Amino acid sequence: MHKDVDMSLVNSDGMLLNVQDLKTYFFTDDGVVKAVDGVDFYVGRGEVFGLVGESGCGKSVTAMSILRLVDPPGQVVGGRIEFDGASLLDLPEDQMVDLRGSRISMIFQQPQSSLNPVFTVGDQIAEVLQLHQHLDKKRANERVIEVLQAVGIPDPARRAKSYPHELSGGQAQRVMIAMGLVLSPQLLIADEPTTALDVTIQAQILDLMRELRSRWNTAVILITHDLGVVAEMAERVAVMYAGRIVEQAAVRTLFDEPLHPYTQGLIASIPVLGKVTDRLEVIPGSVPNLIDLPPGCRFAARCRSRIEYHLDICTREEPGLLPIQAGHDVRCWLYEDGEGHQAPLRQS
Repeated sequence: MHKDVDMSLVNSDGMLLNVQDLKTYFFTDDGVVKAVDGVDFYVGRGEVFGLVGESGCGKSVTAMSILRLVDPPGQVVGGRIEFDGASLLDLPEDQMVDLRGSRISMIFQQPQSSLNPVFTVGDQIAEVLQLHQHLDKKRANERVIEVLQAVGIPDPARRAKSYPHELSGGQAQRVMIAMGLVLSPQLLIADEPTTALDVTIQAQILDLMRELRSRWNTAVILITHDLGVVAEMAERVAVMYAGRIVEQAAVRTLFDEPLHPYTQGLIASIPVLGKVTDRLEVIPGSVPNLIDLPPGCRFAARCRSRIEYHLDICTREEPGLLPIQAGHDVRCWLYEDGEGHQAPLRQS
């Protein structure tokens, strides 16, 4: 089940991206992997939207689906993706090529492996400018130095002539951000932008993204498994589990009052500075096989609340993602009535 967006909850500048009932499956010899299976969310102009969950939950596939970069055997099999009023799934490929990089950019995981090792970083950024803005080489190189300086690269003219292997991890990530922002896109998708960086460099990268977003009003989809990064950066957040969004809310609301048992488990597993504990909380069990999904709620087998409240319906029927409070959506039978089922924690 999916719902239409409540436009009163979109920021005053309006909606930039609207994803509805998105389904992206991988057709393998072993069966159909339902990597993204009915995902709904929106992103406002200039907003930072967090998409969190364990590895394999479908976060990165969602991002690749937005950009129409899912390769066979993967395929977007349903739903709609509207960007600034245009249906991305219906655009001709040549228009999608023009849109990628110019209006939607993506920062991939592992920047060192995303950069071409045989070209200088300056040439790689300049190529983006020459492709999309048809700048001559001189003007493109001037713009390269400007954007490298903007992302905090010291001595940008010299660094533009460096090869990727000559950069540190933090410098490589800054170069990837420069490449993503050089055309001042309306939307930046950042897929685990601080993975494998030490905490000092992580903080610098997040500060940089915050500054650049403020300067250009670029909306950001921040994909991560790190709830600490989301708490620091995002305004709203969606929690994914096994191809579905299970909870979506303003960041402060999500951390102060998590409603879904999975979200509660994630937050409880975060170590708290100054709090002494014998061991961290863990979520029992493992993520279900996306080829052979169980009936009912996908989290049911791992859910302590199902046992505590004797919720038989959880193993038979899957709940919808429904508004529980203004701007707070949850997919859970704890809050939703069903046939022969009364929600034990239903909120008015």
